[in-house]
Amino acid sequence: MRIGHCQLDSQLGDFAGNLQKVLTGLERADREHVDIVCFPECFLTGYPDDGDIARQGAFAVDSPQMMELLGKTSPFETLFIVGFNELRGNDLYNTAAIIHKGHLLGTYSKCSAYMKFHKQGREFPVFQHKGLTFGVVICSDGGFIEPARLLALQGAQVIFAPHFNYIGKEGLIAHFMKVRADHTARAVENNVYFVRGNNVSIGKEECITKSDGVGYGDSYIIDPHGEIVVRSRRHVEDFIFADIDPVTDRSWGVGRSMWSAREFGEKLIALSQKK
Repeated sequence: MRIGHCQLDSQLGDFAGNLQKVLTGLERADREHVDIVCFPECFLTGYPDDGDIARQGAFAVDSPQMMELLGKTSPFETLFIVGFNELRGNDLYNTAAIIHKGHLLGTYSKCSAYMKFHKQGREFPVFQHKGLTFGVVICSDGGFIEPARLLALQGAQVIFAPHFNYIGKEGLIAHFMKVRADHTARAVENNVYFVRGNNVSIGKEECITKSDGVGYGDSYIIDPHGEIVVRSRRHVEDFIFADIDPVTDRSWGVGRSMWSAREFGEKLIALSQKK
């Protein structure tokens, strides 16, 4: 199985331009025989920090924008994951679409959305492709134990984590170190490959109005032993992929993370209720 990520810079409100980058990325993925490729968080719409602006470019899964996305990507062999601001009735979600040959296989919505205008997702679906079971978390979701564990409990062997990072310079190194530590932990404790699929910002990120930061990139694929098998260059658009050999840890009967949840979950709940 060959998996990858397109580390790209999206533009707020430029659906046509962002879609063209998806098409170019899929052309490369097909050429490199990549089976599954990821694009960044909210890539199709941009990721503004203002709710009114976010709604202007958001669209629903049955919208003309989605139909155009499905139609124009139908010729490609590679399955892909791409983010957008999703309108669902009156609510706005930070969502990733999972698409293959013109078919929307499903969506995942961020469960730890920290923008107040986003609703929290609470569904954790897994998907199958060519014998591989995989799931999706989005950005900060990977910093928590349970989202990845819920996917692993359903048999996920790879977890894709599309990101949008625009980090203040003062906290950049601390963010870099903590994110890598989180993702290494998720890979090891669940015995999965973990794909950190970041964006990159070429110059100032115009959609972020309330802070000044750096979108540095640093996408990578971590194996179940916690080793980075490939990573992108920083501060530039890039394309990465790796050949993987998915495994399922059954050394503890159900895998270490799942065994831990089963053995200690009730005690954890009891302790949390005392707080």
